[in-house]
Amino acid sequence: MTASYRAVEVSEPGKLQVVERPVPEPAVGQVRIRVEACGVCHTDAATVSGTYPGLTLPRVPGHEVVGRVDAVGGGVSRWKVGDRVGVGFFGGEDGVCEPCRRGDLVNCQNPVIPGASVDGGYAEMMIAESRGVVAIPPELTSVEAVPLLCAGITTYNALRNAGLRGGDLVAVQGIGGLGHLGIQFARRMGFRTVALARGREKEKLAADLGAHVYIDTAVDDAVAVLQRMGGAKAILATGTSGGSMGPLVSGLAARGKFIVVGVPGDPIQLSAFPLVFGGRSIYGALTGTPIDNEDTLAFSVLANIRPMIETVPLEQAAAAYARMMQGKARFRMVLTMTT
Repeated sequence: MTASYRAVEVSEPGKLQVVERPVPEPAVGQVRIRVEACGVCHTDAATVSGTYPGLTLPRVPGHEVVGRVDAVGGGVSRWKVGDRVGVGFFGGEDGVCEPCRRGDLVNCQNPVIPGASVDGGYAEMMIAESRGVVAIPPELTSVEAVPLLCAGITTYNALRNAGLRGGDLVAVQGIGGLGHLGIQFARRMGFRTVALARGREKEKLAADLGAHVYIDTAVDDAVAVLQRMGGAKAILATGTSGGSMGPLVSGLAARGKFIVVGVPGDPIQLSAFPLVFGGRSIYGALTGTPIDNEDTLAFSVLANIRPMIETVPLEQAAAAYARMMQGKARFRMVLTMTT
């Protein structure tokens, strides 16, 4: 084994560069992963821009990682060398803060976040906390699995924890990195699935992904169409515009839920009227635990759900990141390693 490995690090805000690093050894409770693929996620922008709270540079981004365990630290019994594993946005908890003590691990006040609080997967190797690692089903290739570890679990968990029933009307706003998976999950979970996006050119894609109905928001009044259908029991908001999210709350049925999983840069402006009259609600949903991630992968295999991806080699990470930030990716960029 070589004494060094390639990584793409943020050395200063806005700058991604390929570097050589010495191979690290896993500490107690950790594993070393030889990375096979790593997703490029919009959340990586907080690291690349240097704005993630408490971030220290240099830092290797990347929190959608799949590879093989090639070294195991002390006290690790769950994983062994050769296992194909993954790591998502939630890479471990401190176990002592109040949310953790109440069993709410995802809202740990001091979480391990690969690519932010610790080095992530834009690299040929990475160190991961064993408690944050998940098993990858053999039916999924490494490049297929990585987007499911973040965009997948985010949309899957949001829908399965929303108290919905089979046949309920569920709308997915946006057909992008999150939305194209949200539509698939909604359809395979047995919901009457509506896709909301701008432009007729997306109608066929929405149908191919499983949407029963497509609403072109550039032409149609989405709220009026949803209300003619009886109102949505849930709207999964995956878009990047807060201005387009707020009005959609009125498209909910009574007691309907507006679930925000996309993080727009502008505020979401709301009218109190549809919230009060009809008992509608709006809330956010954030990824999930490692076992939630394994549930996501298992359901994706069971229901034949796959992300739409573009692959690029590790050394082109800066170009892949730029393509994602420009909204040109269709729909998830994935870095692959050649060793």
